[in-house]
Amino acid sequence: MKVEQVLELIKAVSDSELTEFKYEEDGVKLSLKKTSDKIVQVQAPAAPMMPPVMQGAVPMAPVAPAAAAPAAPAAAQEAAPAESAGSAAEAPAGNLVKSPLVGTFYAAPAEDAEPFVKVGDSVKEGQVLAIVEAMKLMNEIESDFTGTVKEILVENGQAVEYGQPLFVIG
Repeated sequence: MKVEQVLELIKAVSDSELTEFKYEEDGVKLSLKKTSDKIVQVQAPAAPMMPPVMQGAVPMAPVAPAAAAPAAPAAAQEAAPAESAGSAAEAPAGNLVKSPLVGTFYAAPAEDAEPFVKVGDSVKEGQVLAIVEAMKLMNEIESDFTGTVKEILVENGQAVEYGQPLFVIG
């Protein structure tokens, strides 16, 4: 089975209502599982999670982390929005294409191949811009916008996080 066929199969399973798919051909086995409408990439939570509430259990109050910083004075809290507004002005102008999952960013389908897109290329909505590999699965990143690639915000082979901006389309 060719890489293109595997990618098509992964996309078909992702888009379908199937929760599990197994395929075997010439000694090669492929098994795909998902728990929602897309193949899931698990990442650690940013903050400690509360244990699930069990029936008949005594409710627990949330516990503040031991190393929590003291609350900022009111003057500092009022200054915070102005600082964040300044950083928002530094954000690139245009539509952002963000990573839908955690993984490794690849600009081309193979090491020796040309990148899917370069800065200055015109793209259409739905056009493949890159691949993000997660758990040995290659996930195509498609443009949500029609326009011109203004900036590529990550390097080939770089690890990316969920929601991280990858491209600016203008």
